Amino acid sequence: MRWDALFEDLEAQLHAADRLELEAEVNERARIELAAVDLANRLRGQMGTQLRVSVGAQLRFDGSLAHVGSTWLVLNEGVRSVLVPLAAVQLIEGMGRHAVAPESAARRLGLGSALRGLGRDRAPVGVYLSGNSGTAAAEGVIDRVGADSFDIAAVPSGEDRRAANVRSVYTVPFTAIAALVSRRLD
Repeated sequence: MRWDALFEDLEAQLHAADRLELEAEVNERARIELAAVDLANRLRGQMGTQLRVSVGAQLRFDGSLAHVGSTWLVLNEGVRSVLVPLAAVQLIEGMGRHAVAPESAARRLGLGSALRGLGRDRAPVGVYLSGNSGTAAAEGVIDRVGADSFDIAAVPSGEDRRAANVRSVYTVPFTAIAALVSRRLD
């Protein structure tokens, strides 16, 4: 009888050690997989979620996550849309734990692609710069988009982009963008 209790105790200890080893392996694999998930993929898992995105001490945007590219996100904030480069994001509030694998098309949609779309539509935009106090540094229509910068033609509010209406043209490096704000067209 004593031998039976001894062997049962040893078997229980082995079973417990095996279970702990399996749990440790599962946890380690989960950590390795999580380490491979980038911010864009986490954001894709949050589509439609209300988020607060801070891009500076005084510049925050609250809205529903509408689009995510490889290097940017778009929030629908009331009647306007806000495009934020991921490099400008300092803090996001409201994120869940879900992430999704990237779609091949989404991987190719960089910031230049988004800006070219806004320029093609002649959408009036306000450009907020990194380190800005919370007011748009330039307002107008995107004229040209290069590999790492874009030109914005400053035109009076409500006016179409015509040569006679252009007050000034600003060139903005992508790295200086905190956010672009435009009225939603939907």
